Amino acid sequence: MSIRCETASKKRWIKMNSQLPLTKIVFIAGIAVLIFLNLYIFILAYPETYAVNAGINTSGTILAKDFSAYYMGAWRLWHNPAHIYTFGALKDGEPIILPHPETYKYLPSFLLITSPLLSLNYQQALLAFDIVQFMLLPLMAYLLYKILDNKPLAVTFVVMVVALLLPFPTAKWGLFPSYYWQWGEGQAKVFITFLLLLSFYFGYRGKPYLSGIAFAFGFFDPRFGLLAIPLFVMYNRKNLKKATATAISALALSNVMLLYPGMGSGFIGMVFSSAINTPLYYYSLIPLFTLLSLIIVNYKEIAGAFNPKRKTTNLTDTTKQ
Repeated sequence: MSIRCETASKKRWIKMNSQLPLTKIVFIAGIAVLIFLNLYIFILAYPETYAVNAGINTSGTILAKDFSAYYMGAWRLWHNPAHIYTFGALKDGEPIILPHPETYKYLPSFLLITSPLLSLNYQQALLAFDIVQFMLLPLMAYLLYKILDNKPLAVTFVVMVVALLLPFPTAKWGLFPSYYWQWGEGQAKVFITFLLLLSFYFGYRGKPYLSGIAFAFGFFDPRFGLLAIPLFVMYNRKNLKKATATAISALALSNVMLLYPGMGSGFIGMVFSSAINTPLYYYSLIPLFTLLSLIIVNYKEIAGAFNPKRKTTNLTDTTKQ
């Protein structure tokens, strides 16, 4: 009888171990499919980067692509910093972007990241910016896999579908409008999503200083930075003081140029004149839904981070099977 039990136990063990690699293979293949589909969207959106039309602009105003705000903002940061937040073109030797460049609406710290693109012309820089962001997608998948290490693979994959593809059927823009316009407008929503995920990953790995720096640079669009705070606290709860102090310091230092005459007032004017009224376009749903999905699947851990006396599941108690 005992021999039969031993044999049955060994068979179950062998079966479990043979199924585990297959599950992970299917999981990895699924991620590859998501990125391949995104590549297809990238190719479809490429002609849009040259189009001169209202695009996704709800007001119908014809402006250059959203990337024009980053490109022109970076140029003005080094040549005319008082006018970073000035709408339209200035006749002071700046690059000509037709019909008019978009208004820059982020914190100036982001311009430190995009400044190297000034070595290229506008259209080349837009394409390079899109390509760099596309190359971040596999890294985003890896970061999500690691920070959701204690969640079932099925849950992790659902979050990856949101972050890497975001199917969102629309009558006018098809099945994937968020990523189509992300690439077509040269938007920065993949970049901000990556930086916030990187911050969570460093916090998860017990590296609060790196987590704080990544979070500070991912805060260039404060709407998503504020939404990410519960996750930042959760993943850094063991080193929260260090991570928070680093984030605040890095945020202040990287935006110290706001003290430059005209820049700070321009930023405040922009916030109250246009930023508050800016709608959440489809590409904004990429970081929004990614953060919301992470908040949902980690709601117990988040509650525990804000209420240390409450007993919650430790992030490292279990690993994926």
